[in-house]
Amino acid sequence: MDPLRVTARRGSVVEAVHRVHAVAVEDGRVVDSAGNPGLVSFFRSSAKPIQALPLARERDDVPEDELAIACASHRAESAQLAAAARLLARAPATEGDLELGLQEGRPPTRLAHNCSGKHAGFLAVCRARGWPLEGYRLASHPLQQALLGEVAAAAELPTAEIPSAVDGCGVVTFALTLERMAHAFTRIERMPGGAKVAAAMRAHPALIGYEGATDTELMRQRPGWIAKGGAEGLLCAASPEGRGVALKVEDGNQRALRPALASFLGLDPAFADVPVTNSRGEIVGEVLAE
Repeated sequence: MDPLRVTARRGSVVEAVHRVHAVAVEDGRVVDSAGNPGLVSFFRSSAKPIQALPLARERDDVPEDELAIACASHRAESAQLAAAARLLARAPATEGDLELGLQEGRPPTRLAHNCSGKHAGFLAVCRARGWPLEGYRLASHPLQQALLGEVAAAAELPTAEIPSAVDGCGVVTFALTLERMAHAFTRIERMPGGAKVAAAMRAHPALIGYEGATDTELMRQRPGWIAKGGAEGLLCAASPEGRGVALKVEDGNQRALRPALASFLGLDPAFADVPVTNSRGEIVGEVLAE
């Protein structure tokens, strides 16, 4: 089957076309697909629920909202910053221990970075394991080696078969096929600590992303699902019945995800609504899956 086709129209004219690859997996087999299930992409932030598994296991003192922020790509909203700050203090660690840069358009603090919750969780795990805080983001650090093992276990692949690189926040990111990403999401709740991670995401979808974020809104529209978006047009999700899905926009444009996801999963048409607006806030077009 061909990839999903998502068009951006301004008025009656098509200005752009995005190709979206999608796959659904159940019980270790592909049950639906569009495009190439074997497409290799970096997991990016979609891996955060898997990267939070050691935190769920090692730190019984971490409440659900802090576990959720460890899975989040947040917008530096007040509730998100508060949860990240509490997790950081619980580690215990300080903002100076976060090996993050600053993000344009956000407050000039490391805590405001959209991955600060994940990094705070990493520091909490290092404290629990007696590992050094310095360099926790590097591939040579025992934390990142352990996280490679978590991703490999979830995807049921040997670690040697998983390419890696440096993510936008400075830690290691791992490359998998879309089929293995979807499969990994079906396994999260079966892995040690996974039930706690999934429960935290379901309880706090607004912490995971933000109002209007594709992952946040999918969890709201489909209660029981877990979902996490990633950079370059990636989204992974899993249903409570064990169906995992992964979608990747070939050109990396995030705006194509919602229409493609709605088409692939048969969601309410309102979910797919992505208007094209101008600087006056006027709707001048739309992004549609065709």
